[in-house]
Formats: sequence, C-alpha cells, structure tokens
Amino acid sequence: MAGFYNVDGKKLQRQYKDYLSDFKNWKQKSHAKQWLVFPENIGPNLSIDETALSKGELYTIITNKKAKGKAGSIVAIFAGTKVEPIIEQLLKISAKKRAKVKEITLDMANSMKTIAKKCFPKAIQVTDRFHVQKLALEALQDIRIKHRWNAIDLENEEIKKARLTGQTYNSKLFSNGDCRIF
Repeated sequence: MAGFYNVDGKKLQRQYKDYLSDFKNWKQKSHAKQWLVFPENIGPNLSIDETALSKGELYTIITNKKAKGKAGSIVAIFAGTKVEPIIEQLLKISAKKRAKVKEITLDMANSMKTIAKKCFPKAIQVTDRFHVQKLALEALQDIRIKHRWNAIDLENEEIKKARLTGQTYNSKLFSNGDCRIF
C-alpha cells in the first residue's frame, strides 16, 4: 500500500516522553508518584476526598469545583490518606492563595476535616450530600429494624398468650390490609 507506514507505538511514546515533551525538565517529576500540587488551580470552592484508583491504592484528591472535572480541576493529588504529608505539601502553597478558598466540601472523615482546617483555615467546611444522605438512610434503616423487632416480639408474646389460654392467634389486620410485622 502506497503511503502506509508502520508506527512503533512504544518507540513513539518514548520519543515523545524523552525529546518532544518537557517531561525530563518537569518540576514535579521527582515526587510525582507521591504527590502533585497545582496551586494555580485553587479557587473559592474546593472538594477533598479519598478514592481508590486501582489495586486498592488510596489517593487523596483536592479539586476545584468550578472546573467541573475539566482542565484545571486538580489542585492536588496525594498517594495515600495520611494527614501529615498532605498538610506538609499544602502548606507550601502561599497563605494568600490558600486564603482564597471560601468553602471546602468533604466527607465526615476526621482526616479530611484536619487537612481542611489546617490548610484552608478561612474556608467553611461542608459535608458532601452523598455522605449526608447515606447517614440519614442508615439512621432510618436502624429505626425501621428496631421497630420491626419490637413488633415481632409483641406478636410472639400475643401468640404465647393465645396458646396458654387455648385460643387460636390471629394477626390484627389494619385497614390497608397489612398486619403489624409486615
């Protein structure tokens, strides 16, 4: 075929990395596996959360909410969730820049609260809605289970009483057709 050339993908990748890109001179190259910080992406509304990207490896990620996942979203990413090394790197960002943060959304983990408080002291901490909803649903489920066990215990007592008096037990039906334990 005229004009068709085989391209060695690995060779092209190596050429790009070693000669065409600025990778060799990248300022964050020496620590990129442990952390990356992009202070220029800081805005008034940030989010901080931990996530498992692959093989159970946990990362702490701080994002600028205004960027909505697009270019300029990542403010910082850290391998792991240990508070001290994260705080150490974030405090290298100027206090003036960190003071621009007005609100930081996080889960209810104490580690995230500590990072937010020490690194963005002027920011209001807001619990993300996923965790608020999860907590509310868990509380509702606990209440539902407690009432269900109480209803079962009450019905078992009524069954026992009916047997002792030689009567047949019949569940009380409510107007909607349900009984106490369903």
